[in-house]
Amino acid sequence: MVVRVSTTLTPVRVPSPAHPAPRRRTRVLALPEARWALASTVAFLAALALDLGGLTWWAYGPLYAVAYFTGGWEPALEGLRALRGRTLDVDLLMIVAALGAAAIGQVRDGALLIVIFATSGALEALATARTADSVRGLLDLAPPMATRVTENGEEPVPTSELAVGDVLLIRPGERIGADGRVLDGASEADQATITGEPLPVTKGPGDEVFAGTLNGTGVLRVRVERDPADSVIARIVTLVEEASRTKAPTQLFIEKVEQRYALGMVTATLAVFGVPLIFGTDLTDALLRAMTFMIVASPCAVVLATMPPLLSAIANAGRHGVLVKSAVAMERLGEVDAVALDKTGTLTEGAPEVSAVRPLPGSGLTPDALLALAAAAEHPSEHPLGRAVVRAARERGLRIADARDFAAVPGRGVTAVVGGRVIGVGRAGDPVTEAVDADADADATGVVDALRADAPRAAVPGTEVGDTVVLVTGDGVPLGTLALTDRLRPHAAATTAALTALTGTAPVLLTGDNARAAARVAESTGLADVRADLLPEGKVDAVRELQDAGRKVLFVGDGVNDAPALAAAHSGIAMGRAGSDLALETADAVVVRDELATVPSVVRLSRAARRLVVQNLVLAGTFITGLVLWDLLGHLPLPLGVAGHEGSTVLVGLNGLRLLRESAWRSGQVPFQGTRG
Repeated sequence: MVVRVSTTLTPVRVPSPAHPAPRRRTRVLALPEARWALASTVAFLAALALDLGGLTWWAYGPLYAVAYFTGGWEPALEGLRALRGRTLDVDLLMIVAALGAAAIGQVRDGALLIVIFATSGALEALATARTADSVRGLLDLAPPMATRVTENGEEPVPTSELAVGDVLLIRPGERIGADGRVLDGASEADQATITGEPLPVTKGPGDEVFAGTLNGTGVLRVRVERDPADSVIARIVTLVEEASRTKAPTQLFIEKVEQRYALGMVTATLAVFGVPLIFGTDLTDALLRAMTFMIVASPCAVVLATMPPLLSAIANAGRHGVLVKSAVAMERLGEVDAVALDKTGTLTEGAPEVSAVRPLPGSGLTPDALLALAAAAEHPSEHPLGRAVVRAARERGLRIADARDFAAVPGRGVTAVVGGRVIGVGRAGDPVTEAVDADADADATGVVDALRADAPRAAVPGTEVGDTVVLVTGDGVPLGTLALTDRLRPHAAATTAALTALTGTAPVLLTGDNARAAARVAESTGLADVRADLLPEGKVDAVRELQDAGRKVLFVGDGVNDAPALAAAHSGIAMGRAGSDLALETADAVVVRDELATVPSVVRLSRAARRLVVQNLVLAGTFITGLVLWDLLGHLPLPLGVAGHEGSTVLVGLNGLRLLRESAWRSGQVPFQGTRG
C-alpha cells in the first residue's frame, strides 16, 4: 500500500470579513477514497448477510463483485500504471491476492481483504487531509476584498490584486487585507492567529499589521508593504505545501528497499506455493497459503511508518508559527545535539528602545520634556533610532508637538524647528558633543549594545559599550542625552536553559558585535561560550569547528551575515519577522512570529516524530514477522491474516497522527522565567 497524498491546498474565502473564520475540517465523505471504501463496505456487509443466511449464490455473488470493484479499482489502476513504469507496487499485489482468493472459491475472504484494504486507504487519505486542514485554515483568514484609497476616492478590490504601495482603508470590525504599515488612525488589532498575542494590540501610525488579523473599533489607513503572495499567511501555506511534497531520508530509504523487498516477496510467494506442490500438497491449500503469505508479508505498514508522524509534526509546528520547510528538515531537527545562537535579532529583538533620558544640569528640562522635544524632532524620521524615540514618547503618554523645517543628515542626526527652537538630535561631531562627554559618561552604563552600525550617531564617544547615545540640543545648546538599547527577548534566558537541557551543553553565542556587548547578553541568558567580533566566515568556522568535533549543530539567526552559518549547520532556523530574505531562504525552518521560545519546542516535536517513526517501524516489523512465521510454520487463516496485516497498517497510520494534537506541542513549551541580570 502506498500513501497517495494530495498537497494542493485550495483557498476558501470566509463569508464575511467581519467575523472570525471557522476552523475547517475535511469531511470524511468529501474524500473519494472514503466514498469508495464506504460503498465497498456496504456491499460486503449486505453480501455477507445474504451469504450467511443461506441464500443462493445469485443473491449475494453480485454484491461481492460490487465490493471487489468499488474497493479495488483505484489501487488496481495505480498498480498497473506503476507496472508500466517497471515498478512493482504492493497495492497491485493486494489486488492479485484478493482475486486469487476468489479464484479458488474464497470469495468472502478476498472481499474482506478488499474492504479492509480500501478502508485503510481511506484513513490514510483522511489523515493527510486533516494534516493539511490544520494549516490551510489560515488562508480562510484573509478577506476576499479590501477597500483601496485612490485619488478619486475609495474602491473595493480583490485582495489578490493589491500591490505594494497601495493604501487601504480598514473600517471597524474588518479583517486587514494585506501585510502593511499604519499611515494614520488608531485602533486595536486581534492578531493572535499570526503572532500568538492573546490580547488585542494597539495600532497607530508606523505600526505593522498583518493580513487576516481583525481590526478593532477604530479606522486605519494602511500602506501595503508586501505582495499578497508574500504575506505571512501565504508564506505559511506555501512552505507547508512544499514540506509535504518532500520525503525524509528514512522514507527515501524505505522506498528504495521497497522495490527489492517486493520482488523478493513475489519470489518467496512462488516458493511457498511451488515447494509444497512438489511434496504433494493439495493445489487449493498451497495456493491459499501462498496468497496468505503474500498479504501478510507486504510492507504496507512499513511504507506508512515515516511520513504521517513527520507531516503531522510539520502541521503542528506550522499552527504555532514555525515553518519547517521539508520532511527532511523536520527529521534533521531532532538530531541536533549542539546549538549556536546569533545575538542581535535573535536573542535580542533587533530594534532599539530608549533606556535612559538624562537632561543636563541647567537645561531646565525634566526627562519627559527632553524626550518630548526629541520625539517632536524625530517624528518625520524613518531612522530606527528616531522611531524608537517617538515610540518611547508615546508609551509615556507625552504630547508630541508639531515640527517644521525637518532635515536629516545620514550618520549625524536630524534637526527640526519645534516651538520656535531648532532642536537637534544626534548631531555627531558637533563641538558641543565634547562639552557633555563627562555627564554622559557618568550615566550611560549597564545596558546591552543595540546598534553598532549606528555608531556615527552615538554622539558621545567613550560611553560604556552597550548603549547607543544621542545628544539633544536646542539652538545649538546641549540639553541632554538619550540612551538607546536593543532589548533582550522576553524568553531568551528560558530558551537557552531549555536548549541546554535538550542537548546537554549550553548554546554558543556567535555575534559580530564587540566582546563587551556580547558578554552582557551572555550573562543575562546564562551562556558561557561567547565568540564576538565575528565576520560571517567566522560564524561558519565556529559552526564547522563544533561539527568537526562530532556535534550536529543547530544555528539560529536572522541576518544576511547569518546565512552562511545557516547553510553550514546541520540544521538552521531563521527568525522570520525581521529576518533577511537570504536567511529565510537558507534556513531549514522559519520562526514567523519571532517567538524564540518555539525553537526548543520544535526540536522536541521533531524528536517526538522520530520516536514515533521508530515505534511504527518496530510495530510494523513485529506484525509482519509474526504473521509470516505463523503462516509458514502453522496454519494462518486468510481472514485473520488480512485483519492482522491491514490492522497493523491502520494502527501505524493513527499512531503517526498523534502529533497533530495540541498536547504534542504543549509538552515542549518553554515556561516563561524572565531574564537574569
